Amino acid sequence: MTTSAPQADLLARIDRLESTEAIRQLVARYALSLDMRDLDAHVNLFAPDIRVGREKVGRAHLKAWVDDTLRNQFSGTSHHLGQHIIEFTDPDHAVGVVYSKNEHETGPEWVIMQMLYWDDYERMDGQWYFRRRLPCYWYATDLNKPPIGDRKMRWPGREPYEGSFHDLFPSWRAFWAERPAKDQLPEVAEPAVLDRFLATLRRGAPDPRIRVR
Repeated sequence: MTTSAPQADLLARIDRLESTEAIRQLVARYALSLDMRDLDAHVNLFAPDIRVGREKVGRAHLKAWVDDTLRNQFSGTSHHLGQHIIEFTDPDHAVGVVYSKNEHETGPEWVIMQMLYWDDYERMDGQWYFRRRLPCYWYATDLNKPPIGDRKMRWPGREPYEGSFHDLFPSWRAFWAERPAKDQLPEVAEPAVLDRFLATLRRGAPDPRIRVR
């Protein structure tokens, strides 16, 4: 029995909706498993051949890295998820941006953080996984010390440094580099096409270098 074009289109739309929800659940499970320190549940959200650093591959290496980071840096954490944009490159691959506001108990300080994740998702054997998560930080600072000024990444016992929150999107630097003329209206670009909003914002920019620890 062949599927008509309208039926195929409907099935594709249903699959897209189900995939969108599955990816949202994936992101929520990431936060919960991380905060509850269930590292097996956590690393199983990633593709089996996930890259860890430049040379290591696999969930076991990821588990070892996450364990070391959490055990030696934080007593407790809480990740609060915000808006989530998901765009598909094909039925089994998607990219996304997730805002996250986090809290960390770390030694004598309670560190709050604002960041976003640039995600790559992949469906394998009917299940959606993280292919990659690129964490881009705006600030990290003690709850009682607002991160005014430059070098907003201010972990206790470390020199402050710049995060990469705005580096994914060239519009940030372009906005501050030039003021519009006061005597004329600005130009407005054409809207991004469907499922190309994030790519349009990236404008071909390379991935920034990320300092995680």
